[in-house]
Amino acid sequence: MALLELKNIEKHYGDQVVLERLNVTVEEGEFVSIVGASGCGKTTFLKMLLGTESATKGEFLLDGKPISQEPDAQRGVVFQRYSVFPHLTVIGNVMLAEEFSTARWLGRVWGKKRREIRERARAMLDQVGLLPAQNKYPHQLSGGMQQRLALAQALMKQPRILLLDEPFGALDPGIRNEMHLLISDLWERHRLTIFMITHDLKEGFSLGSRLWVFDKVRHDPQAPDRWGASITYDIPLDKKPASPVDAEPERKVA
Repeated sequence: MALLELKNIEKHYGDQVVLERLNVTVEEGEFVSIVGASGCGKTTFLKMLLGTESATKGEFLLDGKPISQEPDAQRGVVFQRYSVFPHLTVIGNVMLAEEFSTARWLGRVWGKKRREIRERARAMLDQVGLLPAQNKYPHQLSGGMQQRLALAQALMKQPRILLLDEPFGALDPGIRNEMHLLISDLWERHRLTIFMITHDLKEGFSLGSRLWVFDKVRHDPQAPDRWGASITYDIPLDKKPASPVDAEPERKVA
């Protein structure tokens, strides 16, 4: 069974059709790069995957069942603008999600459980190369280091699916290349299924195991919002998806 299956998905905002005729399946462990012109619905699609937007029509299935209509631990997300908490240290940012899931009302744990969470956070920071900066605050980090922190946050709950919305667009070329190596390593290490939006076609081809192009097939000059974008090209790339054979024996971070 495919991990994700989309059957005749459409997304409307009032009379505006943003996406239409999305019919596609995605296997676990694939890395899907998504490219297309601005405004063609790429971010809307990512929000539907995350659960902050719902489809107007069609079936959106995860493991053969309707995908949850709110974000959950199975789906991690990293945006271009770093979603970190400025008042917390690096390790505090990474520990936060686990603390909230453990102590929902207080958002804080103590004793043995806190030590366990802290060790898991340290292990994750080590994976993204931020362990030496664990006691710094976000404003003390470079852009690349903040993006590493955002990745550590997203992976702390061990999601199956990682959503990346132009995560490297604001980085200079040297740092961007380092992040490419890091995300490829994390993809294999955690057996992730990744969906990444990028405006850089070269980046899409070099990182993904599959490339989607979003575009409008149908146009009406008199009613530009009548038709939405769909996946006009679905290109398999010469990169092996992450699999249990290639990755670590268990999906753990510590």
